Amino acid sequence: MPRFARKHWFTLKKTASYYVMHITVAALVGYAVTGDVWMALTLSLLEPTVQAVAYFFHEKAWSRRAPTQTPTQVPVDVTPQPG
Repeated sequence: MPRFARKHWFTLKKTASYYVMHITVAALVGYAVTGDVWMALTLSLLEPTVQAVAYFFHEKAWSRRAPTQTPTQVPVDVTPQPG
């Protein structure tokens, strides 16, 4: 298995399952709209394929930020205010 696949195995599996789900939903919607199985399958393949690739990189970008991101801290002023 290539190093890239080993390193990103979990995200690749998650992306693949999302891809299958997305194509299934797109095909069902396409069929409901067109009434044609072949048209629905054709329409359902392009967008989810591009979306799956975009999703993979979106996940990698977010996972890169997650470990280093710290909650925003609001400074608390404990000095008594006049009034």
